[in-house]
Amino acid sequence: MSEAPKIPKTPAEKLTAKRLIVVLWDANLETVKSGADYQLLNCDDHAGVLKKRKRDPADARPDITHQMLLTLMDSPLNKAGLLQVYVKTANDVLIEINPQTRIPRTFKRFSGLMVQLLHKFSIRASNSSEKLLKVIKNPVTDYLPPNSKKIKTSSQAKKVVEINDYVAANFKDDPVVFVLGAFAHGKIEKADFVDEEISYSNYPLSGSVAAGKLCCAFEKLWGIL
Repeated sequence: MSEAPKIPKTPAEKLTAKRLIVVLWDANLETVKSGADYQLLNCDDHAGVLKKRKRDPADARPDITHQMLLTLMDSPLNKAGLLQVYVKTANDVLIEINPQTRIPRTFKRFSGLMVQLLHKFSIRASNSSEKLLKVIKNPVTDYLPPNSKKIKTSSQAKKVVEINDYVAANFKDDPVVFVLGAFAHGKIEKADFVDEEISYSNYPLSGSVAAGKLCCAFEKLWGIL
């Protein structure tokens, strides 16, 4: 049986520990009242609500975040304790994901979990007091190592790289931050803290594929099978 990931705990460890930090940017995570209950706003179940509010259905795609989190949290990189994920929603809610979190497999269960998180601000493990998901105070830069290189990705970026070569040439054992868009269309806006913008495909990638390629590159760099 594999050991639980060794997560940096102290401020010093968080500043210096070797790991990939991924920020999912402008995720469509928003609740909407439906009868007596609240649901996660999405373009399939709430087309009428979106039309009434004159909202673009493309801005109600929480499934993108769900798919990206499944890819990230299931990765060998995360299981080795070398990944930290934050989610910044389109409404500027900032969420920290504990590396030991198991993301629900189905979208229905994921939606219920996100509604609970957005209303109660934290989700605890069933067998301990440890918080698996929690809403934290903005800005996200307060949680990023100040000396780490910070990169955002875009299919429209002028610089196109082969991601394995780029990672091998630029990073060793220091923490590094990648900002990935968690939305259907457009590009990452207002992430003024980044050092560079890159693309690592000649084609637009789904969020899940982009996350998977990135994890694989760092798994290769750090020898994780």
